[in-house]
Parts: sequence; C-alpha cells; structure tokens
Amino acid sequence: MRQQRFQRTPLLSGDDINAKREEIRAYFHATLDYYEKLFETLRNDEAYYKKPIPLRHPLIFYLGHTATFFANKLILAGLIKERINPKLESTFAVGVDEMSWDDLDTTHYEWPTVEEVRNYRNTVRNLVDKLISNMPLTLPITWESAWWPIIMGIEHERIHLETSSVLIRQHALEYVQPHTDWEPCRESGAAPQNQLINVSAGTICVGKNFTDPVTYGWDNEFGQHETHVPAFQASQYLVSNQEFLAFVEANGYTTENYWEEEGRSWQKFAGAKHPTFWVKKNSEWQLRLMTEEIPMPWDWPVDVNYHEAKAFCNWKTATSGQPVRLPTEDEWYRLYDFTNLSEVPLNEPAAGNIHLDYYASSCPVNKFKQGEFFDITGNVWQWTETPTYPFEGFDVHPLYDDFTTPTYDDQHNLIKGGSWIACGNESLRSSRYAFRRHFFQHAGFRYVVTDTPAAQHSSHYETNKLLSEYGEFHYGDTYFDVPNFPAALAEIAIAAMGDRPAHKAFDLGCASGRSTFELARHFDHVTGMDFSARFIGQGVQLAQTGVLRYTLTEEGDLVSYKERSLANLGLESVKNKVEFYQGDACNLKPIFTDYDLILAANLIDRLYDPAKFLTTIHARIKPGGLLMITSPYTWLTEHTKKESWVGGFKKDGENFTTLDGLKETLGHHFKLIQGPQAVPFVIRETKRKFQHTLAEATIWEKIS
Repeated sequence: MRQQRFQRTPLLSGDDINAKREEIRAYFHATLDYYEKLFETLRNDEAYYKKPIPLRHPLIFYLGHTATFFANKLILAGLIKERINPKLESTFAVGVDEMSWDDLDTTHYEWPTVEEVRNYRNTVRNLVDKLISNMPLTLPITWESAWWPIIMGIEHERIHLETSSVLIRQHALEYVQPHTDWEPCRESGAAPQNQLINVSAGTICVGKNFTDPVTYGWDNEFGQHETHVPAFQASQYLVSNQEFLAFVEANGYTTENYWEEEGRSWQKFAGAKHPTFWVKKNSEWQLRLMTEEIPMPWDWPVDVNYHEAKAFCNWKTATSGQPVRLPTEDEWYRLYDFTNLSEVPLNEPAAGNIHLDYYASSCPVNKFKQGEFFDITGNVWQWTETPTYPFEGFDVHPLYDDFTTPTYDDQHNLIKGGSWIACGNESLRSSRYAFRRHFFQHAGFRYVVTDTPAAQHSSHYETNKLLSEYGEFHYGDTYFDVPNFPAALAEIAIAAMGDRPAHKAFDLGCASGRSTFELARHFDHVTGMDFSARFIGQGVQLAQTGVLRYTLTEEGDLVSYKERSLANLGLESVKNKVEFYQGDACNLKPIFTDYDLILAANLIDRLYDPAKFLTTIHARIKPGGLLMITSPYTWLTEHTKKESWVGGFKKDGENFTTLDGLKETLGHHFKLIQGPQAVPFVIRETKRKFQHTLAEATIWEKIS
C-alpha cells in the first residue's frame, strides 16, 4: 500500500481563501508530478514516437497535450493574452478520441523532441503556479469562475493519467520498463465462485448544481436525473479472468450468436480470440500489465471492451436460461446507494482499489468488500448498457464545448465505478465517462439478471436550441423570401472564381457545413473547419449518413420535428469531396494550405485575435487565389477584446470602419476585386420570432 495519499479533488467551497489557494496549488503540482512519473516507464525516446495502437497518437502527443490544454483554455478564458508556443499549442490541441473529423495520419505531424515538450511543460507549470498565486479568489468556485479553467486543466490531466497508462499497457514491451512508483499487485489465488445477490428497488437522483457544484464536474454531470429502478440481481464480484475463461473455452469468440452485430464486426476485424491483455506462452496464459507480463492471476477482474462483455452476457443467458445483461447506469447508481458507499476519504485509504491508494494494477476481485458486494467502485471500470446522454438541464461549458457533445451519438457507452488509477473527478460517484464500445480502458464488468429491459435514453443532441437553429439556418426552409445564406455565399464565391483553378477550397468558420457542401459542387475538394465541435458534428453526420434530424421551437415547450437530407438539397453526389475539422482560425496547423479559395463567413467578429488571422491568412492561399470575407461586423467584447477590433471605432478622430480595417490589413497581400456587397440572412428562433441581418461580403485576390 502506498504511504502517501494522492491528493483528492478539492471541495470548491470554504471559508479560508489562502488555504483553498494552497490546496489547489498542491493539487496542481501533485497531478503534474504523477503524470510525468508515468512517462518514466518509457524505456527510451523512441518509445514516445511509436504508436501503441493505430487508432491513437504516439505518446509524445499525450505528454504535450495536457500542457497545451492549459494554455489553450487560459487563452480562451482571457487569463493570459499571449500564447506560449503557438506551434505546439496547435499540434497538441485535438485528436485524442477517434472522432470522425480527427486526422491521425502521421505524415501530417512533425513531432517535437521530448526535451522540447518537457521544457514546454515546465513553462506552463510556472505560468499556472503564478496564476494560482495572483488571481483573485472568491468561494465557492462555480463554472463561471475564473478559477474553473485552472481546475479543468488539472482534472483533464488526471483523465490522461489513466488513458496514457492504458496506451503504455498496449505498447510493445521493448519500449517500457518497470518503475518503483508503478508497482503492481503481487497477490493472487483461487478465484471465488460468483453468485447473484438481490438488490431491492429504489429511486436514484443524480446531477450537479450549476451554482453549487461542490466539486469540479464535467458538463455531462450537470442537470438533473431522477428515476425509479426496479429490483434486480447482480453478481457479487466483478467477472474474473477465471470466470471469463469458461466463455473463451466454450468458443465464445467464434460463436456468432453471442455477439451483437457491431461486436461481431469488431471481432472479425480485430481477429480477437481472447481478451487483448491475455498472452499465451508455451500453452500457459499470462497477463500483460503496464510494464510487464505476469502468470495469469485468475482471481483478478478480466479487462475487456464492451463488445466482449456483452457477448459474455449473451452466452450466460444462453447457457443459464436467465436474462443476463450488463447493468445500466441507473442500476450502477442503485448498487452504489444499496451498498451505502461514500466518496473516497480525503486523508484515509479508499474502501476499494482506486485513486492509486494501493497498486498500479488490478487486484483480486474478493479483496475489497463493499456491503454485500465487492468492487462496486475500484479495481476496473465497469461497462454499462447505457450510451451516454445529457441530463435534463444539460448545458455546454463555453471553454470546452466538445468534451461530451461529440459522444452523444449512441456509439459511446458509459463506464462506471473507476479503476485502480481513477483519480480526482474520475473517482467520484457523479463522474460520467464514456468510450467507444471497441475501446480498451482498465475496464471490465459485472452482470445483472433482470426481466427489465435496459432503458435507452435519447443521446441525440439535435434538441439543443442553438444547434437546431443552425441546422435550420443551413439546411432548412427559407423565410421572407431571403435566399439560404450559406448557399448564396457559395454561389457568389463560385461565380467570382471564373476560370481560376478550382482544386481546393477552405470553408473557415463553416458552422454546420452547408457552404462546405455547396462549394464542393465546383471544387475538387473542400475542407470545412469550425472552432465548435458541436457545429461540425452536423456536417459530419450529413457526410456520413446523408440525413440530419432536429427539433424546432414553436412556442414555449412546443416543438416541431424536422428531417433534412443531402439528397433533397441536390448535394448527395458531393459528400465524398468534403471533410470537416475542428480548429482555431487564429492558430491553424501547417497542413491547411495551398487553397484556391478561402471562405471566412461571419467569422472575423467572433475571433479573439482577428488581426492575427488577417495578417497570416495569405500564407494559406495560392497566388491568384481568392479570399471571401463576410460579416455583419457585430463587434462584441465577449468574443473580441475592444483593443483587438479591426474596425468600428474612432481613429484619429474619424470613423474607422471594419472595411477600412480590412483594406489596411489585407492590402499588403491582396487586392479587393469585388464588393462590398450586402448579403441578407434570416435565423429562425421560434415560430414567430426571426433575426434578420445583413452581412457585408468582400472578395480579395492574392497578389503576393
């Protein structure tokens, strides 16, 4: 057992400002220290640049990502004004989960040296430490507080403490080495016989309060969810390696009837015949841990993905005659309450193998008893039947709008209970983490027996008012005879191209992506990019499925239901010519270059540094190529600090318009060839409320 507790996630309230400041400082440094010690398990620098698995970046990305996350969020929050290293902060910004718009082609990345990344981390560490010392602090800390992004960065690093440990576990043994700070459990014995225990019916209530969150939480933890959970039976233990062996020996991996369609596709693609961390050597099974292989500890929990866990349950149903399945998220909460569990103590060892209190690995499934059960929390995460979904009252934090929303796709299932390395927010009852069903974490499962079907909540995010309005704005009806704005812009841009080459176009600030598709009528390839993952998710969905569904507010709580398709818009034939990325227009990656046209629609007055964008965008356009800018010039300090406005103010006592600013800023590399031209648009808010706006469009030709 470890002698010193890894500091717990801090309470956000209190009476002593200085003590809370020092608590957060200690939490920050302890987190970075543990994370950097994790990478000491890599044997050499080469280990940082070899991918452990094809679907994820090499580990050098994860060493840098958590530090650049701090910088990027502090810039967005206005807590720092200058970037530390724009190149690194672009390279390491996104690309962690295999979202459909991520680009994991290694030819697109020029990774920095390990030393450069470590030096960058030290710079970030010193910067955040100074902020902790000097920022005004008012308690309690809510998600509107300037301190929220500080704690967000710390908890984000703790997430990657776990996910990076999984990648290290998947790395070739030649690239890893044992470490005294990462000692696994050395206990093993005969696996216990699993049995079912009755769990009485009960009501569960979950959800954090926006104004009094108590502890830090991610956006999907906020809101309210209350429901009655019928009685069920649950396995006393997590499924052990021994119990899972029976499924393997019963040809469970090759019996198609046990697998769901998606799971069968994964099993065939992966060629899986047994759990991925099981290693067969000389007819004996071994288990791969983070830095070594050991003789199979049959009484430890099995590590599997959702598909394997689900196939086991289906096999169990077929062989036992009982309705066996994975628990839902609600049933896991009921188990937690039924066993009278409480949060990990602040200064005492946890009641389970969690928060790095004991080992750098799993341990026997019968070691930590919790009520009548074992390991309701700790040891390994537990897969559930529940695809992640938003609670009632869910909202997106403006500093991290793509933490959860890209997972509202019915393809990411919730895992509950935490693992041996689940720390900070991950260790709390309220935590809600979800992964694609074929992913591996330190995750296993327990099973339940019940006739109650697994409740499925709607995880589609098209009920969000803003997304629905933009879905309608881009793909819906026209109002008051005003033409569709994104389509009109594409038409103007294509006409301006004339007989110029039309190989590549860049729709920058593409929002839901209509202009991206419209430009593809003329261009060979079009890239759409937006800062918001929520918006580009609509474009991605249309490119993948051809259909977008959303609700529109009529009045009050009354809504109408809409379905739009590329086919009805005459765009089905161009969907293979488009791609979507999330990105920062003020800090673009080098790969976004050599465009014949760049469209920046209603973008510049929403940038935190529009001058930087305007003074560098020429480098992305081919000579003779066009830049089309549209904007209603709605300068707001909530988006752009006043000193960064391009126009809309007095200069030398005279009016200085945004068009004046564009001419002054772009004149070094462009000439104005068309406009200004007023282009109207209408955004529907409700059945009887519309927003009518005039954007000004200008088209510029690159001359140098």
